[in-house]
Amino acid sequence: MIGGTSGAHLTSFSLVDVTGHGTACGIMNPYYAVFFSKAIEAQLKVVGKVFRTYGYTEEQIEKLEGRALGEAVAKAMIAYGRSINAPTTLGELKGFGEAHIQRALAAAKDPQLSMKLKNMPVPMESKDVDVYMEKILRSAQTGDLSLIKEM
Repeated sequence: MIGGTSGAHLTSFSLVDVTGHGTACGIMNPYYAVFFSKAIEAQLKVVGKVFRTYGYTEEQIEKLEGRALGEAVAKAMIAYGRSINAPTTLGELKGFGEAHIQRALAAAKDPQLSMKLKNMPVPMESKDVDVYMEKILRSAQTGDLSLIKEM
């Protein structure tokens, strides 16, 4: 990701009791890709072409932009995850529950982590966490990309 810490990385620390850091990032990356899509189009096109080459999407990645591009790449990332039997939603994690969402939201609003929010490809402030990050987490819980709200 450009600009520093990705949201997936930031969220992963609130999930350490139910999964490892890498798995948490792997689950969260597609959902943050949708949220960040307008800011990371060039990167999504590169990654999306790789996923297309290996059969994880039939979308014409080079013709897409913005959210449509983000959703196409996110779906390809999820398809890849499923192909290796990796969890692709938070809801698949044994022991995951509402407390994890609340913990992640509280951690993101911690003043000591404000630079992590500001350093993301789509910068946020603590006041944005409940409006935008909660939707990303709810999307990752269920797999419903339509829940993600754009800034």
